[in-house]
Amino acid sequence: MDTSVPVRAAYAADQGPVLDYAEPLAVVWAKGIEGVQAVLRWASETGTAVVARGAGTGVSGGAHATAGCIVLSLERMNRILELNPLDEVAVVEPGVVNADLNAAAAEHGLMYAPDPASYRISTIGGNVATNAGGLRCAKYGVTRDSVLALDVVLADGTLIRTGQRTFKGVAGYDLTGLFTGSEGTLGIVVGITVRLRYLPVRTCTIAAFFPDVPTAASGVLAVGTARVQPAIMELLDGATLAALDAAHGSALAARGNALLLIQTDGFGAAAEADVVREVLAGLGGTVSTEGSVEAERLVDLRRHSRGSGLAEQLRVGEDVAVPRSALVGYVAELERMAAAHRVGLRVVAHAGDGNLHPTFWVGTAEGGGQQRLDAALDESIAVALSLGGTITGEHGVGQYKLRWLPAEQQEEVLVLQRRLKSLFDPAGILNPGKAIPGV
Repeated sequence: MDTSVPVRAAYAADQGPVLDYAEPLAVVWAKGIEGVQAVLRWASETGTAVVARGAGTGVSGGAHATAGCIVLSLERMNRILELNPLDEVAVVEPGVVNADLNAAAAEHGLMYAPDPASYRISTIGGNVATNAGGLRCAKYGVTRDSVLALDVVLADGTLIRTGQRTFKGVAGYDLTGLFTGSEGTLGIVVGITVRLRYLPVRTCTIAAFFPDVPTAASGVLAVGTARVQPAIMELLDGATLAALDAAHGSALAARGNALLLIQTDGFGAAAEADVVREVLAGLGGTVSTEGSVEAERLVDLRRHSRGSGLAEQLRVGEDVAVPRSALVGYVAELERMAAAHRVGLRVVAHAGDGNLHPTFWVGTAEGGGQQRLDAALDESIAVALSLGGTITGEHGVGQYKLRWLPAEQQEEVLVLQRRLKSLFDPAGILNPGKAIPGV
């Protein structure tokens, strides 16, 4: 445990926007399940709030400290307890880094499919807490689709196990699914059994530049109509390409105002890639040739950079998702909003599943810039919901998005969720003020 000012400040927030800054009373590092149980028993007896934390890479404020809390760090619980290539499962502690699990699985010709942009440093426990996504979601799904079982310590220190080791299992309510994405508000995940997938024997990567974003977005639907299921399908607009050029010395923006990156995998990767190239070329795209090293480099660049902008810019952004059929229309709406509110716009998207990351920006020297940014962001959320979308595709609600959740979920649903919270955490000590309004 550490109560020093520098440590408390370092663990006070994750990477999300801070609305109400607070420093924890102390930071506690758990080394095992018994330690987590002891902390929660003490917290339950004293009424002390507990905020669980992994690597702190979240961007919605789900791991922000709250007044009078302790931060319970799980980063030192970082062992891969089992990796069984025959059953295609792994059992890990919550502090295992996503990339480390993938490296261990690769030795057996397997992979852990969820791959958030922060996979090199984010933990599996944090991925479970937010039901994280990533580039490969288009084909392999989000974290919940790879979690088979969980070991969870409840608010009073009780240890329970949910789910099963098998790929199929429908006994009782799906508590594993309930805990996945609950952002540490129902219990503290201390063990995770995950399903592994076959490491593809081959991948083919295609880069297609287009004159505008709507045409590139229409390529997503065209590939689907051709009945190809890519593993990765990413969309970057011209402003993002320009930002990447500024950061990396490339010349992407000179080649088009939008880029569609598609990766096929498996034994049929080459055949599927041929279909994709034909479809995208038919829409007017400038398409990379077979075996494009550049396309693979662009995918790596996309994983590790959203073209976040410059120091002299104020920025707001989100991770809304819309039905794929609404993708083209929503991008057009974003461009309209940016013009109406006099703000800049960059868009990157996991286009294969309709999950967009729009970023609005203004220069720091502009008067009233923050107000215009907030207005544009609020409108982008409202329009996404009107199209049948959601306020968060993969980052979680955390603290930052609480204000928008009532616009997506009816009050009866929110009441039911508050009752679930009260059942699992009657004293309200687990990550208060996150995920659900009013708890």
